[in-house]
Amino acid sequence: MAGRRKLGRRFGWLWAAYAVSSYGTGLGFGALPLIAVLVLHSGPAQVAALAAAGRAVGALVAVPLGPWMEFRHKRPVMIAMDLIRFAALMSIPAAFALGLLGFVQLLLVSVVVAAADIAFKAASGAYLKALVPSKDLLVANGRFESTTWTSTMIGPPLGGAAIGLFGPVTTVVADAVSYLLSALGIRAIGGTEPGPARTGAPRPPAGELLDGWRYLLAHPTLRPLLLNSIVVNGLIMASAPILAVLLLGPLGFAPWQYGLVFAAPCVGGLVGSRLAHPLAARFGHHRTMTASGALRACWPVGLAFVGPGAPGMALIILVQLGLVTCCALFNPLLATYRLDHTEPGRVARTLSAWSISSSAAIAAMTALWGLLAAVTSPRAAIAVAGVVLLATPLLLPRRESAPGPAPAGAGEAVDRV
Repeated sequence: MAGRRKLGRRFGWLWAAYAVSSYGTGLGFGALPLIAVLVLHSGPAQVAALAAAGRAVGALVAVPLGPWMEFRHKRPVMIAMDLIRFAALMSIPAAFALGLLGFVQLLLVSVVVAAADIAFKAASGAYLKALVPSKDLLVANGRFESTTWTSTMIGPPLGGAAIGLFGPVTTVVADAVSYLLSALGIRAIGGTEPGPARTGAPRPPAGELLDGWRYLLAHPTLRPLLLNSIVVNGLIMASAPILAVLLLGPLGFAPWQYGLVFAAPCVGGLVGSRLAHPLAARFGHHRTMTASGALRACWPVGLAFVGPGAPGMALIILVQLGLVTCCALFNPLLATYRLDHTEPGRVARTLSAWSISSSAAIAAMTALWGLLAAVTSPRAAIAVAGVVLLATPLLLPRRESAPGPAPAGAGEAVDRV
């Protein structure tokens, strides 16, 4: 069975580090907005700014990190990003204990953590490609995806209970410590890492900043996948705070009901991630990826019809279960396809560009849909997002390109790096 395939001790340490940081993130889910509301008594505008500006500015800060990481060993970069996130998050309970915590600090921490997240994901993707044989990449990504959804299902309810029992900064401490443990786990991987090699003549630093985007936009299949992911993720994330307003406001959902309708469907994440490898083996990687990518766009429009009480809860759980299952099936297939179709010397820049684009799009769409909800209504904004999502399968690639080096023209812009 794919799920039982042995990927070695070094991957085991990488997976353990990923798991502990994922559970820490799950425990700390929504901690900064909660602190802004409960401790600093911030209003809706400030909380929205914290969510959007942190992600947007973090993406901007991360722009030069892709080229910087490409020509360095990835494991030390991953450890450094974990330690940066640990230090940034621990500054919050320290300031809280001294009575010095302010909104500006929360904003700075959100920026630093967002930038470090992008850098870590890019470095870890490049490191995984060097660590695991190509034939095992889908199994490895499936395990990461399964861990993500397990931590999403378990972490937030436990985090909410911890905040109620021990105070608002408790989960921030847990999240920070998880990054420290992740750094120790990555250090324990040991072994040697192939040295990054620069091919051709160096380019000016300013020219290297855009190399990830040049490669993605010139690639015949990565380009439509990038555009599809940007729009789908942006619309799903932009609808989340509006849905919270609708459920907790006009529809009168209690906080425990709100938590339940989003935690319970995460079991679909386990199902989807476990199905990725066997379905790809039977129907083909590209076909399975595009089918699941199309199916994940069909569910969110149903949220526009949610009503109060038990029927509304049942509808949300059904819609979220379908969405999460399809996303959990699609995500490891996309991650594996992206690694297989990116040349080894360009992985960090490409993944950085991908994450930066996604973060910037989510921030922009969150702000835009917030404005749309204010002008119309939360239900109308959710409906518009759902209808637009129905068109996103048109952005998926129709044909598959061969793994390995990009076809002629796709690497032209970066061949001289």
